[in-house]
Amino acid sequence: MGLTNLGIFHTTIGVIAIIAAIISFTKYGIINLSQLTGKIYFYATSIAALTALGISKHGGFNPGHVLSIIIIFLLVSAFFLSVKKKGNNVSRYFENFFLSFSFFLSLVPTTNETLTRLPVEHPLAKDITDPLIGKTLLVFLVFFILGSIYQFIKQRRINRAA
Repeated sequence: MGLTNLGIFHTTIGVIAIIAAIISFTKYGIINLSQLTGKIYFYATSIAALTALGISKHGGFNPGHVLSIIIIFLLVSAFFLSVKKKGNNVSRYFENFFLSFSFFLSLVPTTNETLTRLPVEHPLAKDITDPLIGKTLLVFLVFFILGSIYQFIKQRRINRAA
């Protein structure tokens, strides 16, 4: 597969983050930073995004690095909202959206790298322009939109009940 030690570490941490996010969303309906799974997602994604800045398949600064910077910004913003803006209020909508959007953005390079590398002998996609990558990302986009709507409705109910 041609991964460096940094690439292996980045991939391992990234997989842990994805699993934590899925568990958190399944259990709580959100990536909940007050729960262990949310904390694991936050820290693992932060580390994955930072280590991604040191990885470059084609050399130099690239769109993947831009995604990493955006993800870091989203995570820091969500963390700030969770710590500084306590209670069930408007800031929860933004916190939920920022965390979900960071998860979706993490799936963009993950999808590309996974489909162009696995299975090892005959990867499913040839390169980033392969239609399979676009179709897979479209499915993830639909899930992101549906998940965001679900979180908005759930948070609205929580806010009204409070």
